[in-house]
Amino acid sequence: MMVSHERMASVDALWFHMDEPANLMMITSVLGFDGRLDFARLRELVRTRLVERYPRFRQKVVVGRLGLPSWVDAEDFDLDAHLVRLPVPSPGEPGALESLVGQWMSTPLERARPLWQLHVLEGAPGGDVLLSRVHHCLADGIALARVLLTLADDGDAAAVVDEPAAHRPLSGLEKWTRRALSAAGTARAVVRKGMELAAEPILAGDLMRQGALGAVALGRLMAIPPDPRTPLHGPLGLHKRAAWSASIPLERVKALGRALDGTVNDVLLATLAGALRRYLESLDVPPEDLHALVPVNLRPLDVPVPRELGNRFGVVFLRLPIHIEEPRRRLRELSRRMLAVKRSPEAVVTFGALELLGLTPAPLERAVVDLFGSKASLVATNVPGPRAPVSLAGARLRELTFWVPQTGHLGLGVSLFSYAGQVTVGVAADAERVPEPRDLVKAFHDEFEALASLAA
Repeated sequence: MMVSHERMASVDALWFHMDEPANLMMITSVLGFDGRLDFARLRELVRTRLVERYPRFRQKVVVGRLGLPSWVDAEDFDLDAHLVRLPVPSPGEPGALESLVGQWMSTPLERARPLWQLHVLEGAPGGDVLLSRVHHCLADGIALARVLLTLADDGDAAAVVDEPAAHRPLSGLEKWTRRALSAAGTARAVVRKGMELAAEPILAGDLMRQGALGAVALGRLMAIPPDPRTPLHGPLGLHKRAAWSASIPLERVKALGRALDGTVNDVLLATLAGALRRYLESLDVPPEDLHALVPVNLRPLDVPVPRELGNRFGVVFLRLPIHIEEPRRRLRELSRRMLAVKRSPEAVVTFGALELLGLTPAPLERAVVDLFGSKASLVATNVPGPRAPVSLAGARLRELTFWVPQTGHLGLGVSLFSYAGQVTVGVAADAERVPEPRDLVKAFHDEFEALASLAA
């Protein structure tokens, strides 16, 4: 039997090389269900819709002589090593489930196997929980969320592809993104055919214009000073902790946006800024503005499920207005800063930089990623899920939370995920940097209610 052997894409190789004990490059998802999952049915869904449909789920990574990783078929692939059942210890104790999730967040994936694992956590209050751990080199968060939701029972599959307009990631960037990626793709085709760029004067002009905009954006990125030193910064340990909120009705968020002249994203990110202010004040730390690294999807929005996995996203640096005490002023300032980010090609520039960086030696990769990491204090993601409830293996999906890795040795990740008319706030943190992530979750809820009372 032929064994497939494929060189890993440079941007995926970057995430593979970034993996280290104190900074695992895993995307972690927690799916909570009403009742018990039919395990045999779930196993068949995983086999047919993940393993058979996407080769990456049955391939492992091998590293060549020059440190270049490749995908190779795992001839000894065993699905039962990747889909396992575990009991939740002391399920009646507060925080037992969060503690178990934190333990698995701190546990590396086995390099000798394909880099993913699904854990069915049985005995949790309310119903089973599906814990997903997938290495970032397989897929980015948007692709993985969509792929995992294709496991939904037949009849619910159509619900997983709807993407609310209010949550479309940085839609003002789309025209620039499409032009830049199209021009770059055309340029590569020209080079492959051995043609001279001068023979395509229109293309050359487009590339010069996009390149000029990109150069300005890159210059601005390099000019960002390091973030202020707070307890969120510092050496990372080997232990991660997780917490997530009770659901917030999405309609309440939309109503706040309408009342205060902001988008859903603006309201959620302004609330996050206020929560960070409350948290830092509780530690007697002066509330200064901090940057959040915000991933931006660069995949076509009209493709419901990715045909291929891998990473196709850029990042932007969003300066959160933490220094502003009054919530309405903070929201207005956040909206202004978001608008500036939407008009910038920053996400496309960082994606191109990540592609190039993945071709460099691993020590240089780490040095550059850490340099950019020093300019931020957290990773913040805001991803839309299905509008209508879905079921998996006979059980209704009640809530969904996920976290991408905290790149650049950052110690805090905050995710905002909407599903079936509800928003869940998740916090994943290094235990040395944020010992009690539930404190930050509570601060988010308190800040949201404060904003709501002002709007009323």
